[in-house]
Amino acid sequence: MPVRNSTLLALALMVVGIALPFTGLYTQFLMKCIALALFAVAFNFFTGNVGLLSIGHAAFFGVGAYAAGYATKSWGLSPELSLLLSVVVGAMIGLVMGAMAIRRQGIYFAMITLALAQMVYFICVQAPFTGAEDGLQRIPRRPLFGVFDLSSDRALYIFLLLLFALSVWALQRLMEAPYGQVLLAIRDNEPRAISLGYDVQAYKLSAFTISAGIAGLAGGTKALTLGFAGLPDVHWTQSGSVILMCLLGGLGTPLGPIVGAILIVTLESKLSGLGALQMGSWSIDLSTKVPVIIGLIFMSCVLLFRRGVVGEVTAGFENLRNREQHKIEKADAHS
Repeated sequence: MPVRNSTLLALALMVVGIALPFTGLYTQFLMKCIALALFAVAFNFFTGNVGLLSIGHAAFFGVGAYAAGYATKSWGLSPELSLLLSVVVGAMIGLVMGAMAIRRQGIYFAMITLALAQMVYFICVQAPFTGAEDGLQRIPRRPLFGVFDLSSDRALYIFLLLLFALSVWALQRLMEAPYGQVLLAIRDNEPRAISLGYDVQAYKLSAFTISAGIAGLAGGTKALTLGFAGLPDVHWTQSGSVILMCLLGGLGTPLGPIVGAILIVTLESKLSGLGALQMGSWSIDLSTKVPVIIGLIFMSCVLLFRRGVVGEVTAGFENLRNREQHKIEKADAHS
């Protein structure tokens, strides 16, 4: 029985993830990459495979972070239960938001998700359990299943890496199943999918809910990693960041969102340490201009790599394979 692409992808992520700490990279940096890469994968599962742009995924990410953080800090729940709660809360909010927005198309769907996400943001500003401007701070790392100590960064990293690989495998496995093929059919030609008898609205709503649940899980992993959950997690700019990650890496590709998230986190980390640039009497603090610099880099990448980094590399290999196949067919015709 051939090994599925989803299994190969998950195994490759595990192997690379286990090897990365030995290259000198900080474990905290790698865990932040995992959290945001999972967020990007969740966003790509819906927008990349259904074709509807959501500008409200920050709501699921932020609420997931608050849910996991509050459950861990105030209720004393173990990490697996806190993260499960973040999935459930994210999926529930996704189901409600999706039911309101899913019947719209294009810019109307995007604006509705943005408006609903901003409502969630203002609720988080006012809610007593979120800590308002201060957020939830000093979220503890409790033992996994009440047994395994996660106080060290290395132990928590291994747990999050396994969780990340399992989540990516599950989403990719869904795309390999008939369910995923229906989603792609809806993205490519919705009227034809309707004519074939598929309940298009139900498929889109289920995909939106699954995406919201995994985005909530990503927020929960971020909260447990950094020990903090705050308003920036649920702000609309977080939705903009995940869109940027997917477009930079390659929207609609299994690996693109992961690569895009790693690139964005790396850029933010490196650029924030640049300091001030002095040119004669003129000086500019580059560390405060990180979004502008990333925006310029993004514009350049969009112009040079329209399908994203992974999309362009994949297309290049596909063109090369087609050329080789054409040469073989041509040689066979001559012989």
